[in-house]
Amino acid sequence: MTSLQDQITGLGKRARAASRLLAQAGADAKNNALRKMADQLSADEKEILDANRKDVEKASADGLSKAAIDRLTLDPKRLKKMADEIRAVAGLADPVGKVLAEWTRPNGLRITKVRVPIGVVGIIYESRPNVTSDAAVLCAKTGNATILRGGSESIHSNLAIAAALQRGAVAGGLPADGILLVPTTDREAVKLMAGMDKYIDLIIPRGGHALIETVVQHARMPVIKHFHGVCIAYVDKDADLAMAQSIVLNGKTQRPGVCNALETVLVHRDAAPAFFEKTAPALFEKGVELRGDPEVIRLAGNKVKPATEADWTTEYLDLILAARVVESFEDAVEHIETHGSHHSDCIITGNAETAERFFAEVDSATVYWNASTRFTDGAEFGFGAEIGISTDKLHARGPMALEELTSYKYLIRGSGQIRE
Repeated sequence: MTSLQDQITGLGKRARAASRLLAQAGADAKNNALRKMADQLSADEKEILDANRKDVEKASADGLSKAAIDRLTLDPKRLKKMADEIRAVAGLADPVGKVLAEWTRPNGLRITKVRVPIGVVGIIYESRPNVTSDAAVLCAKTGNATILRGGSESIHSNLAIAAALQRGAVAGGLPADGILLVPTTDREAVKLMAGMDKYIDLIIPRGGHALIETVVQHARMPVIKHFHGVCIAYVDKDADLAMAQSIVLNGKTQRPGVCNALETVLVHRDAAPAFFEKTAPALFEKGVELRGDPEVIRLAGNKVKPATEADWTTEYLDLILAARVVESFEDAVEHIETHGSHHSDCIITGNAETAERFFAEVDSATVYWNASTRFTDGAEFGFGAEIGISTDKLHARGPMALEELTSYKYLIRGSGQIRE
C-alpha cells in the first residue's frame, strides 16, 4: 500500500511536471480550456450535487451550525454561478507575459521585467467547495499548477468538482495534472504538503486559526495567510443612522458565514441612543444574538447578552454580533487595531475629514467608508473569482486574484557585453 508520504510526493512531482507545460500555454489556449471547464462543470451538475448532498447530510448529522452548512451547500444556482465565474475569468486580461518595465543600460544591455507564473501553488482550505473551482481556475489562467486540499466536510463535493475541472482542462488541451486534489481527509497531509518545498512554490491556507498555525509552523516555502475575518463597523457621531442601520444589517445578516461578514459594531456615544433604539430591534428580528458592553445593554435592553473579552476577537461566522459604545473616533481606531484581524473594516460617517482619517489610520487590507464589508470579494472588485482574502502585507493583500498569482523575472538582451 502506498504511504501517505509517497502519495503526497507523487502529487507534487506530477504538479511540477504539469506546471512546466502550463507556463508555456498561451492566453488563447488557457481561455479556451477555462470555457471547457465551465461547460464541464455544468454538464456534471447531477454528479456534483449528488456528491454535495452526501457532505451536507453528514454535516447535519454531525451538528454543524446553519451558517457552516450554508457555506457547504451547493444548488443549481450556486453551481451556475461557479460556471459563470469561470467564464468571467476567461474574459479577463492574462497577466502572464505583461511587461512591467524595460530600460537600456549605458553598456547597451536591454533589461525587461515581465510577469511569469509562480509554478506550483498549494491551497489548503475548509468548508466551501466553490473554493475548489475558484482556486483551480485562477491558477490555470495564470499558468500555475495547483494542489488542492479541502476540508473533510466537503470531500465528496471537492472530488466531484475537481474531476469535472480536470476533464474540462484536458478537453481544452491543458494537462490534467495541472489541477490535483488531495483525495484523503488525513490531517497529516497538510503537514506533508507544507514541507514539500521541492515541488510547491507557494502555499495558501484558508481557514481557522489551528489550520493556519499548522501550515505556518511546518511550511518550508512562502505562505500567504487568508486568516479569519474579525470585520468591524464604526458608526461615527456624524453618521446617517438610516444608512448605518442598513450597512450593519447587510454586513451581519446577508450571509453571516463568510469572512467578510461583520462581527463587531462600534458606535460613538453621541450616536448610540438613536442607533440602538432602531437597529437593535431590527437585528433581533433577523435572528441576531447581540453581545454588548454595559452601555449597549442599557440602551438596547436585556435581550443583549453581556460581552466577554473574547467576543471582541471572535470570528463568529454566525448570526452573532458584538457591540460596544466608544467615547471617540480615537477609541474606535484603537479597538480596531487592537482587536480586529486587519481584514475589512468600515466607518459610517457624513464627515469626509473623519473618513479620510479612518482610511489613513486603520491598517487593514480593505477599508470602507459608507459601504458594507461584504464587498471584500474578488468578483465585487472586478477581479473575477479569487483565491481568497490575504491578511498579509507582502506580495498579496486583500482579494487575491490573477496578478497576485504571478511573479516576475528579468530578461536581459545583449550583444556580446562582458563585465570589466
